[in-house]
Amino acid sequence: MSISIDKLVNGDRRTLAKAITLTESKLDKHRLEAQSLLEKIVSHTGGSLRIGISGVPGVGKSTFIETFGLYLISQGKKVAVLAVDPSSPISGGSLLGDKTRMEILSQQNEAFIRPSPTSGSLGGVAQKTREAMLLCEAAGYDIILVETVGVGQSEYEVASMVDFFMVLMLPNAGDELQGIKKGILELADSIVVNKADSDSVNLAKMTMGHYKNALRLVHPTSFWIPRVLSCSSIEKRGIDDIWKMISEYHSEAKKNGELLTKRAVQNKKWMEKLIFEMIELRLKSNKEIQKKWHKFEDDVSKGLATPFNAAKDIVESYFQN
Repeated sequence: MSISIDKLVNGDRRTLAKAITLTESKLDKHRLEAQSLLEKIVSHTGGSLRIGISGVPGVGKSTFIETFGLYLISQGKKVAVLAVDPSSPISGGSLLGDKTRMEILSQQNEAFIRPSPTSGSLGGVAQKTREAMLLCEAAGYDIILVETVGVGQSEYEVASMVDFFMVLMLPNAGDELQGIKKGILELADSIVVNKADSDSVNLAKMTMGHYKNALRLVHPTSFWIPRVLSCSSIEKRGIDDIWKMISEYHSEAKKNGELLTKRAVQNKKWMEKLIFEMIELRLKSNKEIQKKWHKFEDDVSKGLATPFNAAKDIVESYFQN
C-alpha cells in the first residue's frame, strides 16, 4: 500500500485514512510497511494535545465530542477524533457509527473522524489507536480526542496514552456514584457532568458536589488536582470552561516537565505491551506450536491437562524451538 509522506504531513485526509488502515492491517507485509511509515513521520509527531474522553453508556460522549470539536475549530484548531467502537466478540463486526452521530463535525475541513473497531483488544481501546494518534499528529492536527467504549478496562487503556483524561458523568449521583471505581477517580484529570440542562441543572449541581467530595478522598498523583465541571452539549454551555481548564493543565504540564515525563512513561509501557503482542503473534503463526496448541485445547477441555501445564508446555516448546 503506497502512502505519500508529503501528502500525509500536508494534511491530506484521504492519505491519512489510508495510513491508519495500513496500521490496522493484520498482514505481516502491511505491519512492516506501517512501522516503516511510522519511523519516517516520527519527527513530525508529539506536537498535539491528546485528550481521552470516557464515560458510562448514554452519557452523551458523541454529542459532547461534536460540540467540543466544533468549539475547538472556532478557536482555530484542527481536530482529529479517534472513536473506538465495540466489536462483537462473536462476529468481530462493529457498528462504526460515530460519523453519523457527529454529522456536523464530520463535514468540517478542519476535522478528521476515524471510527475504529476494538477488534477484541483488551479494555475496548483499539490496538492501533496509538499509531493512529501519531499519524494524526504528523498530519497537523492540533487536538486529538480519543473516545472510548466506556466499559471495563477502557478507561485505564485510554489514560495510558493521552495527556489529559476526562470522564463524563450523568447528573444523578445516586447509584452511579456508589458504583464508580476508585481507580477511575485516581485516573481522571477531570470529571464533567454532562446533560446539565432543562430540569437537570439543579441535579447536576448536586452531583458535582458529590464528585468533589469523592475526589477529596483521592490523593493527586501529579501537580494537578482533578476538577469537577458541568456542561450542556445540546445548549453548548460550559464548553469554554472545559477548554480553559484543559489549556491550563497543558500549559502547566509543559512548563514543569510533567508532560514529557508522562509521555516517556507511556512509551515504555507501550513497548512492554508490544513485546507481549509480538510474542502472541509468533506463537499463533508457528505451525508446530499450533499443532500442540490444538491438542492441548482438546486435552484441557476434556480435563486431561490443567490450563497452567498446557500453557507452560506450549510456551517452553516455542522458546526451545
